[in-house]
Amino acid sequence: MHPTASSRATDDGAGAPVVELDDVVAVLGSFPALAGLSLTVRRGEIVLLRGPNGAGETTLLRVCAGLVPLERGTGTVAGCDLASQRAEVRARVGLLGHTNGPYADLTVRENVRFWGATVGATTAEIDASLERMGLAARLADVTVGRLSAGQKRRTALACLVARRAQLWLLDEPHAGLDAAGRDELDRTLHAAVAAGAEVMVASHELERAGTLATRVVDVVGGQATDAPDARGATGPSGGTGSGT
Repeated sequence: MHPTASSRATDDGAGAPVVELDDVVAVLGSFPALAGLSLTVRRGEIVLLRGPNGAGETTLLRVCAGLVPLERGTGTVAGCDLASQRAEVRARVGLLGHTNGPYADLTVRENVRFWGATVGATTAEIDASLERMGLAARLADVTVGRLSAGQKRRTALACLVARRAQLWLLDEPHAGLDAAGRDELDRTLHAAVAAGAEVMVASHELERAGTLATRVVDVVGGQATDAPDARGATGPSGGTGSGT
């Protein structure tokens, strides 16, 4: 039996939940993509969501981004209620999905400036985001539609850096990146956590993502359970599965 979310609660503000889901059901069409899922993510965590295709990882990220409504259950993200404050949730999180997101007719710099403007990012912060993802030199003023798949992925990540999201939600983030880009992404995520953010990442590249994660959660059949992490040690508590 996995401990319940309530039994894991602490009085330490540093460990207060950033994500707290309880018995969540989310339906896509008529299919329950999440079926009574419970999960807690605390400050400073990088949580790897692993599971087979169609298990619910992508839907879980989209629920946490405020893009998919709850059919049943309760949830909060960054202190905002997922039933009544989904717009506020979307302002506090950054989601990188399978599709990259930047506007193809804008330059790399214009895309990063656009997303940075949503949180009042300065010109220096925009430039730093471009530099971090290796885009500041010859690519900054190229339209996104002319970029390679890997360069588009870097642009999407630079937009995420500029947004200064409290919660980073990443779906297969290493896809399309070369070795240098993957290393830079890992450094960027560690820097984001060091600056006070949290990260949830869904990935089938378990060797890579497992070394990055501080905790591993298995998502199977629309439910979540804590798992031994990729290094063979039990991850910190916080994820629960209904009925386990």
